[in-house]
Amino acid sequence: MAYKRSGGGLETTRQAAKFLGVSVLSGVVLAGIALPATGALGLSAKGTAADFNALPGELKRPPLSQATKILDAKGGLIATVYSRDRTSVPLSDISPTMQKAIVAIEDARYWQHGAIDAKGILRALNSNAASGGVSQGASTLTQQYVKNVFIEEAGDDPDKVAQATQQTVGRKIKELKYAIQVEKELGKQQILENYLNITFFGEQAYGIQAAAQRYFSTDAKNLTLDQAALLAGIVQSPTRYDPINDPQEAVTRRNTVLKRMAELGDITRAQATEAQAKPLGLKPSTPRNGCITAVNGAGFFCDYVRETFLNNPVFGKTREDRAKLWTTGGMTIKTTLDPQAQQSVEASIQKHVYETDSVATAVTLVQPGTGKIVAMGQSRPYGFGQNQTQINYNVDHSMGGGRGFQSGSTFKPITAAAAIDGGTDPNTVYPSPYSMPYPSPVNTCGKPWVNTDGSTLSNEDKSEVGPMNMQKATALSVNTYYVQLISNIGVCPVTQMAQKMGVHRADGHQIDQVPSITLGTQEVSPLTMAAAYAAFANHGVYCSPTAIESITDANGKPVAVPQTSCAQAMSENTASTLNTLLKGVVEDGTGRQAGLSDRDSAGKTGTTDSRYAAWFVGYTSNMAGAVWVGSPAKNLSMTNITIGGVYHDKVFGADTPGPIWKDAMSGALVGTPAGTLPTVPLAGSNPPNGNQNPSPNPGDQGKGKDHGHGGNPLPWPTISLPPGLLDGGQNGGNGP
Repeated sequence: MAYKRSGGGLETTRQAAKFLGVSVLSGVVLAGIALPATGALGLSAKGTAADFNALPGELKRPPLSQATKILDAKGGLIATVYSRDRTSVPLSDISPTMQKAIVAIEDARYWQHGAIDAKGILRALNSNAASGGVSQGASTLTQQYVKNVFIEEAGDDPDKVAQATQQTVGRKIKELKYAIQVEKELGKQQILENYLNITFFGEQAYGIQAAAQRYFSTDAKNLTLDQAALLAGIVQSPTRYDPINDPQEAVTRRNTVLKRMAELGDITRAQATEAQAKPLGLKPSTPRNGCITAVNGAGFFCDYVRETFLNNPVFGKTREDRAKLWTTGGMTIKTTLDPQAQQSVEASIQKHVYETDSVATAVTLVQPGTGKIVAMGQSRPYGFGQNQTQINYNVDHSMGGGRGFQSGSTFKPITAAAAIDGGTDPNTVYPSPYSMPYPSPVNTCGKPWVNTDGSTLSNEDKSEVGPMNMQKATALSVNTYYVQLISNIGVCPVTQMAQKMGVHRADGHQIDQVPSITLGTQEVSPLTMAAAYAAFANHGVYCSPTAIESITDANGKPVAVPQTSCAQAMSENTASTLNTLLKGVVEDGTGRQAGLSDRDSAGKTGTTDSRYAAWFVGYTSNMAGAVWVGSPAKNLSMTNITIGGVYHDKVFGADTPGPIWKDAMSGALVGTPAGTLPTVPLAGSNPPNGNQNPSPNPGDQGKGKDHGHGGNPLPWPTISLPPGLLDGGQNGGNGP
């Protein structure tokens, strides 16, 4: 009797399927044919039928895990991330030959039978009854699809996967019930499409599109006959028939599929013979998954995007909810990363610091007024190999970073902002000796801080002595001036200003209420400092960092994303005053090696005790950036050291981070308007160089220890001197 392979099938088949469905629902088939198996489960025939009827009819199909694409601000691909490499495609984008091949080898009577193949299940039940177990399968393609849904739902949980794949009559009964419902809901065409998109083809490839890419570097719609036969043959045992690991076994299996297709009339015998004679013709694509594949050194930024997603309640109430959504994937995430800025950062890093150096560098650039992170990179690549790391030195511990690094004198402008915003005249002069004990007591937000152990501090060079005003002290990074300043205004206004500028410790703890914070004793991240300095460029308005512009889900539907939060951290006049002070740093002070020649720039150098870290943080009207150089383990003093092929007897913020910042910013800003920074005139606006030539070492070393809380402000004398007395009247400090 001839069988038609499309349409509803022969009347005898329909009657058999109908009879089988009625029999199962009434318990007749299970009672009569499958009795040995149900007995082995300890169930009566009546109970099995009742259990069958009690099963819910609606199969909850989880969304298929798919690859998520992370794009830069221009739409370029940064990386593809997935828990399962899959790109779902409609049936119209799957080669008809592939559709025929999978049906031929997995369920030849697919288009004739319903959810259950009457002939197949009767044949299998007879065989299983004789063996007392499940020795022969008769799952239809629909039932296989149902099983794959259960496997997909199990995810990476090994126990759930085992339950979804266990060879028991109970599981078969469950599959059967759901298969009946699925056929009613979806129909043959949709089931075939779903099956081809959910099935595992080995080599990390889930779904036919990923398989076509993995083995042949082509799309599912372009698969040829021999290629389609090979992929269809893999499904039964992806490990055994893996063409990469065992090409001969794969050829044998492919030829079996081709033979079956010819027997069923899908292809001619001649076509089968021709295809069987062909070599495998593999053109495999290496799986590229995760942030380790990111381009232009953007692996750490990619990881930051992932951490942003997992940590932000915008994407789900709990971290578990957010992780599930991330794992499901299928999203297109457009980020704030500017490819030009990122390339510039990478080029500067590679020029100045080698990945094999004993120290590392990290660089972050942000956009004032928007908080957009436009570049993020570091000298040690993202990865697991030698000289590689997965710790993002640019960000906080909670976002995939370390515990942060002491910021050195780059914290001083925050103290200056707090003082000026609170009414302190920037022309205020302090004695600023070369060395001095920490003042005590000093007001804090709570109990006054007291210098209980007689701690002292000093400037970088003995030539750095006062009296001097804030402009000279900032340009030359004079420690004693800033400690005298914070002792007069108190610690609390400084920590409050830091909070308004988004400055916080990278380890999540509160900033210590101690006067030494003005010298940068608190450990922070480069991203934190870049965003803080952006407020000076943005008229005193701080904007929280943001990395994600937009997201669409697997169906192209927009997903809500977190927005930057902007607020006035200081008055516009205070911000303009800081611009004046920090322009002086790059024009006449410690940061001259970082200054840009084609536009207004401002910034501050910083070097910590024992030279474990050196910084430059600076900005223009339209970009701010922070550069850290140091030992990630914080145990290597940067003296007598070679970095990027250049020897340093001592590393300062000016001589290594400064040039990195300059080169990174110069390339990032190509093609952008120069812009100007608003400033205010200050008395004695040109800080004195003193009676000696500037030395090559900047006075920017942060000193001091973190002590307990303490006391009332020490009434340091402030001196109002005419500018002429300062200009050239004192010993000069250190140059850049």
